[in-house]
Amino acid sequence: MPIAMIFDALPLESVAWLIVGYLSGSWLAALSVCRLAGVADPREDGSRNPGFSNVLRLYGPRLAVATLCLDALKGMPCLLLLKSLDAALWLQGAVGLAVLLGHSYPVWHRFKGGKAVASALGVLLVLVPWVALVSAALWSLIAWRGRSAAFASLISALAAPLLCLGLAPDYAPLVALFGLLVIGRHWLNIVRLRRGEEPPLGRD
Repeated sequence: MPIAMIFDALPLESVAWLIVGYLSGSWLAALSVCRLAGVADPREDGSRNPGFSNVLRLYGPRLAVATLCLDALKGMPCLLLLKSLDAALWLQGAVGLAVLLGHSYPVWHRFKGGKAVASALGVLLVLVPWVALVSAALWSLIAWRGRSAAFASLISALAAPLLCLGLAPDYAPLVALFGLLVIGRHWLNIVRLRRGEEPPLGRD
């Protein structure tokens, strides 16, 4: 079904929420953080990804943590408001997905964005907080032990829907969609991991 037909079938209010979710996700925190810090655009060096791991490699933990926090926070206000209004589960999930799509394919940057890991964390913190916390702990452990942000992200994306089955089963299909998007955004990392060419976390 064409996207235009999908939007025509949705209530106008739901379409508005989806647009708000996409627009909130489309702000790339790494660009603002680096600009305010007076350093170069992270898309010009390293992996050229405007996200936590590339900012960490290029500029260190202070700017990387700021990027992580802001990318996680940016989609939370609209989702918190949706939950407070007791919005339908499908709409919460759809807006959460819109946030991730906005981060991954921002219209302002020729649809070239980040890999949606930090944004997914923020969305999960609102929708399924326990799943988010366990996934974040798993990511941290794997990244620390394996020194690979990409591998940690892939394992966490696979684990989150499984965690949902036990902790928040109603959200499991939605979280599976989030995980598929994150995995898809890491396709080149998967290729490099198989070749043993993925750079360690925190190094060029």
